[in-house]
Order: sequence, then C-alpha cells, then structure tokens
Amino acid sequence: MTHINQTSAAPAKSARHVIENVSRRGLFAGAGAAGAFVLMARLGPSTARAADSMHYDTGGMGMPHGMVSDPHVFISIDPSGQVTIVAHRSEMGTGSRTSLPMVVAEEMDADWSRVTVVQAPGDEPKYGNQDTDGSRSLRHFYQPMRDCGAAMRMMLEAAAAKQWGVPVSDVAAGLHEVVNKTNGKKLGYGALAVAASAMATPATDTLTFKDPATYRYIGKGNVQIVDLFNITTGRATYGADVKLPGKVYAVIARPPVVGGKVVSFDATEAMKVPGVIKVMEAKGWQPPGTKFLPLGGVAVIAKNTGSAIQGRDKLKIVWDDGPNKTYDSVAFRATLEESARNPDKVVRKLGDADAALKSAAKVVSAEYYTPHFSHATMEPPVGLVSVTKDGAEVWAPVQSPYGTREDLAKLLELPIDKVKVNVTLLGGGFGRKSKCDYVLEAGLLSKAMGVPVQVQWTREDDLQHAFYHTVAAQKIEAGVDANGKVVALKHACAAPTILSTFKAGADHLMPLEQGMGLVDLPYDVPNILALNGKADAHARIGWYRSVYNVPHGFAMQSFIAELAHELGKDPKDMLLEIIGPPRIDDMRKQLTDELWNYGEPWDTHPIDAGRLRRVAEMAAEKAGWGKTLPAGEGMGIAAHRSFVSYIATVVHVKVDGKGNISVPQVDYAVDCGFHVNPERIESQFQGAAVMGLTLAKYSAITFKDGRVEQSNYDNYPMVRIDESPKVTNVHVVPATFANHASGVGEPGVPPFAPALCNAIFAATGKRIRSLPIGNQLA
Repeated sequence: MTHINQTSAAPAKSARHVIENVSRRGLFAGAGAAGAFVLMARLGPSTARAADSMHYDTGGMGMPHGMVSDPHVFISIDPSGQVTIVAHRSEMGTGSRTSLPMVVAEEMDADWSRVTVVQAPGDEPKYGNQDTDGSRSLRHFYQPMRDCGAAMRMMLEAAAAKQWGVPVSDVAAGLHEVVNKTNGKKLGYGALAVAASAMATPATDTLTFKDPATYRYIGKGNVQIVDLFNITTGRATYGADVKLPGKVYAVIARPPVVGGKVVSFDATEAMKVPGVIKVMEAKGWQPPGTKFLPLGGVAVIAKNTGSAIQGRDKLKIVWDDGPNKTYDSVAFRATLEESARNPDKVVRKLGDADAALKSAAKVVSAEYYTPHFSHATMEPPVGLVSVTKDGAEVWAPVQSPYGTREDLAKLLELPIDKVKVNVTLLGGGFGRKSKCDYVLEAGLLSKAMGVPVQVQWTREDDLQHAFYHTVAAQKIEAGVDANGKVVALKHACAAPTILSTFKAGADHLMPLEQGMGLVDLPYDVPNILALNGKADAHARIGWYRSVYNVPHGFAMQSFIAELAHELGKDPKDMLLEIIGPPRIDDMRKQLTDELWNYGEPWDTHPIDAGRLRRVAEMAAEKAGWGKTLPAGEGMGIAAHRSFVSYIATVVHVKVDGKGNISVPQVDYAVDCGFHVNPERIESQFQGAAVMGLTLAKYSAITFKDGRVEQSNYDNYPMVRIDESPKVTNVHVVPATFANHASGVGEPGVPPFAPALCNAIFAATGKRIRSLPIGNQLA
C-alpha cells in the first residue's frame, strides 16, 4: 500500500507576536545500525505519575488509552543530529502539531531548526489518546510531553558522562549538544544516540526540568506552526490530495430527510456520463442511535469527482422519507419554547428560587433562541480507503483517528490490527471531523469495488447531511429585592441532546451538556434553579466548537445585560455583581446529576469565581469601558467559563442607519492557566471572533418537510474579510506551571455573540434575543 507522511521541518524562529501580559498572576523508524535512541515510559493506571510539585492530575488518564510519555514512541535522533518528533494529535489550525513537539524540544534542549515533525497514525495503545477535541491537547499532554523531553535530555547527558568518565553532574545539555562543564568538550546529540539507547529509563520522580527562565520556545510566541510554509504555498497534504494507484472517486446521493431510505433508483442517464464507472446503492442506517454510521443512499463511482457529481445529478431516486419527514423548524421552535416554559427536570437547586421570585419586588424575564448550526468547514468531509485481502488503510482528515480505526474495523469485520488510519491535515474541524461517517462510506464502497475509493462530500452534502449543533430555547427569570439586589435566578433550557446520536429515545440533556453553562455558573445569588425540558431530536445532533456553551452563554450573558438595563445599572457592574467576590464556588451538592467539569479533577480545576471576575475586569479595562462613543456605536461585555478556562469579551460595534453592523474592535481577556504557545492563543481567539460574528449575524440551519433549506454559502453565509473585526486584541493572563493549563481552542466562541448583541443594544436600543441577527436591525 502507498503511504504518506505529513512531514514538516520546523521553520526558523521568527518574532512576530504581540500579546500583552498583565499583572497576576518511535518512532525511531529506520534506526537499525544507525542507533536511534530507545526509551519507554508509559503513564498508565499501573504506573501513575509521582505526586510531586512538578506534576498535577488531569483528566488525561480518564480518556481512552490515557497518556503516553515515551521517547521511544515520540522521538528519534539520526547520526547527523536531526531530531524527529511525532505529533499524535490532529492539526486543524489549533497548532497542537507544533506546540506539543515544541514542548518536547524545549525540555530536551533541541535546536528547533533541526527538528522535523511527523504525524502519527491512529494508534492509541501506542501514543495515548488521540481524540483532538474538547480543547484537551495541551491541557492533557503538556506534562507527558515535558516528561518525554526531560527523560530524553537526561539520558543524553548520562551517555555523555559515561563516555567522558565523569559524573553526570559534570555535564549539561544545551541546544542540541552536551557540554563537559569541567573542560568544555562537547558531544552532539547525533553522536550520543547509540549510547543513550542503552541507558535505563529515568523514573518519573527523578526527572529534572529546565528552569522556565531558560526557556527558548515555551511561552515566547516566536515559533510559527510547522506547516505554515507548506500551507501558504499549496504544498500541504489535505484529505483530497492523497494519490493512490487505481483510485476511483465517489459521491453519494443521501436521503434528503434523516432516517429516510432508498425505495428505488434509475441510473440509466447517470451511466451515460463520461467517466462514470458504476452506480450502486450505498448501505445506510436510520438514526437516531446509530452513532456515526452512514446514512446510505445511492453512490456514483467515477474516474474523477466531476464526473461522479454529474452522474449523481442525473439519478432518478424514489425516497421513503421516514419518521422525520414533517420536521419543520418553525413548528419545532414553538415546541421547544413551550418545553422551556414548562420544564420537567430540575438539574440544579440552591435555596428556593420559586419562593424568592414570588416575593421579589421586581421580576425580570426573557426568552432566547438559537438555531441549528453547521460546522461548514472550509474543507468538506473526504475519505480515502483501500480495502484489500490484507486489510484496510485510510487517508483522511479526522479528529479521532483511533476512533475511526475502531469503527471501520467493526463495520468491515476486520481485526483492528488489519486497519491503519493515516491522518492528513484538516481544513477545519470544529467537531465535525470527530464523526467518521465519510470514512465508513469510503470503506464500504472500497470493499464492494475492490479498489481504493475516495468519497468526496460537496458543500451541499456537508450542509444538508451533517451532524448539527443543537437548536435551543431558553427562559430566564430573575427576582430582585427592594434594594435592587438579585435574589433569585431561574434558568430553563430545552434542546435536543447529542446523546440522541448514540441512543434512541434520549430527550434530555446529559450531565456533560448541563455542565456547559446551565448548572456550573459561579454566581453570587442565594436562590438558583436550573431546569431542563424535554426535546426530541429530528436531525443528527453533534458537537460543534464549544458545544452547549454557545446557547447557554448567549442566553445568560444577554440576560445579565438586559437585567442591568431594567435596574438602571452599568452592564459591566451588573456582571461583576452577579459573579460576586473571589471564591471557589462548589455547587456539586446542588446538582441532580454529577457535575461535568470537562473531565478534569475538581482539585486541580475548581470553579473559581475570582478568575471569572478578573477577566471581566481586564477585558473592560483594556477596551476602555465607559468611554463616550458616537451615536450608533456601543460596547457590550460577556464573561463565561468553558473548558476550564475563563474568558471575557468586549465587543465595540457600529450600526449604521440601514442596520448594517461593523466591529471596529474586540478585546478578549483570557485566563487559560499555564500556556505554551501564545502565538496560537492569539490566532485561536482571532478565529473565534470571526466564527462568533458569523454565527451571530448569519448562521441558521432550518428544516422544512424534513429537509435542510440551506445548500451553500449563498444561503449559509460566512463573515468575509471586509466584515471581520478590524482589530482583535487578545490579553492573556500570565501564568506559571502552578496555574494548571486549560482549554484554548473552543472557549473564545461562547462570549462573543452575547457581547455583540449587548453592544448592539447599547448602540441602538434594540434587543436581540434570537439568533441569527439577520435583518432584525433593518
């Protein structure tokens, strides 16, 4: 079989980063006689890491296959001294393919210009967990990669000391070589690889780490992503770029209504299209509860994608639309709103909110709505699979390569060791490419055809057959006493659950979804009641960047600003009043279900109201909150904890006389704990601002007669360059290792839409309670 490696030499350092600090706080492939270094150090339940000041617990060991810190797996050094480091997380713009190897290079004192990064295949027993979602890559793997690099450095030092016949204390590694501190002699890493391979692995509790004051890369923001040159010059390998001998191309006409199926089809005209090889029914399954199994339909296989698409256009298909044929977004909104007004499940209870509301001097109430969203990644789903008598091999942009491997092996009834998954770069992911249905489609077709098959989704396929972000209706009420103090908050949400994708009949939010802004808010209010209403799923529901934090954050942060207006208070002051004083807010005993803390131990990642308050204050200060603005301009603020990070956003908006929106400036305050690559933090939050503006202004997937009404960017538009925020400032709270690392890829999205809508109210007096904004300002 043909193999590809996504291999990138690390570029030279370039200083290009401006993020303000504010006060506060293996691999060894081809080793053979050349003698590559070998070391084994797995972090698993049987070898738990030592409890010392240089390590802390994370949720990494709770993920499938846990964590691995094994230089034998991740590092190789050739005789010339070139270092190769394996990246085992998928790259979709977050920079983990650069940042994790950079941590290894930092601790082993490698010269970054002499480092090559290669992509791991899907193999969690070897590499540890590879699910690249949930903002977990650095959060979980910073420590293992640091251990990996430190062990590498110590063994190189031990090898040099042995060669010179001196104590290890007399040598020191530094920038790709080991120096004899007594006489100044030096040995390069390449010269030490053979000897180092014979050294015993240092125990985890004996590892020594660099003084952060000597860091060359970590925290400096001076290392560009390793694929930057290849991406900008068109040399990078994405899913559709892989070439295999004998490869054919397929597109599939899928059921227009989820849960539908083929009754009959006529391929006569399709077979007349030049290049079309075969038309066949594609096996499918009817959701709900079918996980990522394909929807089925009719596949057109051709010599090229264009012919396959033309052939599909000429198919005549009779469909059975199934049980969701009446799904209608307008009608379902009314159903959801009724459920939110009359929820049937209590999920958090502090005090007696109902009684406090009845006795309140004033009650403020509002309802909010957010529609389905589609990920709409720039690169639509695509998967190439070759099934032979020897097994199956995949080339695809997937966020969960080992999960893909498991699902394909099960579907094709193959032993898992007969399936290999190669990971290309992802042209966007946002959670869509955690679902491997497009790979499974290619696997089934390759098995049937006996040749490699690439299934290509079009933009229309992507928008009309996706795993959609949930639709949500929410109602929030606040009780205020005679002194203007908020004494009760009641928050009800009704939204289809992701669990419906895995389990038929699921109709309430899981604890995971509740813990994303419904039950976990650290608010200084004596009576809090959170409720969940029943909601059936009539589409495939999947996770989307920041997941349920998006609707929950939009509703609550909009409501707090609305409450401020009703009480005649400044929105920033109202937000700080609701958050209250710095404290750890442990609401776990108030919940009906177990608190979802993003899989992290409470001891290392408690809910800290002080950190949320601090970022709100910081964002307001940096944005110049309170300054006088011209007519038609306004500022809005929102603050939200997600993925154990604390984020506040201030949006400055201009609204012209025709209702057109422009955003001159966005200020993010980011407390993500200890961070490795500030350049990627900046880029992630700049991207979150664009994504947040897009979903707020435009995004809505709607259904009529069970069918998605949107088909391409003309009716599911993206914010373009001229609409994007002119300036996005990212203010990162400085942190040390003691400030445990948290998420970055997702937390920038939830506070943007409410901050924008709050700013629109400040500018125009018009309140936005339903997304998208669309023509509400016209």
